[in-house]
Amino acid sequence: MRTETPRLAPLKDEEFNAEQDETFARFRNGGADHAIGRTFMRHTKLWRAYNALAAHTFSDDNTLSKRESEIVTMRTVWHAKAGYQWSRHVPMALRAGLKEAEIEALKKPLGQGKWSESDATLIETVDALTADPFIPDHVWTKLTTHFDDQQCMDAIFLCGRYVMAAMFTNSVGMPIDHDVVLDPDLDMRK
Repeated sequence: MRTETPRLAPLKDEEFNAEQDETFARFRNGGADHAIGRTFMRHTKLWRAYNALAAHTFSDDNTLSKRESEIVTMRTVWHAKAGYQWSRHVPMALRAGLKEAEIEALKKPLGQGKWSESDATLIETVDALTADPFIPDHVWTKLTTHFDDQQCMDAIFLCGRYVMAAMFTNSVGMPIDHDVVLDPDLDMRK
């Protein structure tokens, strides 16, 4: 979290026009009434385009396991200092099977965690992509040793999706939802 006051505040129900209300209804009714969706309602066409990729990452079409997806997501949003996404994904990571110690280790250099080779490779992949949008040969070799073509693509696009989301939530000053907690390490308002 980088600002005290949102630059683009999430819309309230009474601010929705008919199109926004119809678009957001499935998220509201499905238990996903979050600030990011309410803010996206300011641009419903962009939301629909973004949501197609976002939906893929949460569906069974994503060829990475839920645990692997959360490793990629959490490491990406940590590098992006995206308090909003981190706060939303901690409970999801726990449900996906990550332990609290692993979540904490995702904040630290790779060698400080106790990771399987495949998990370490996903972390190294994110580290490479967030430092320079390219996976070097030595990391690519590890990635393709542990993951098939579709899984490699899903890892790259999942990382990219969360970099893009972090750019949005960090820049607009997305407030943390009431049902999750901002990690104090990501409170950039100080």
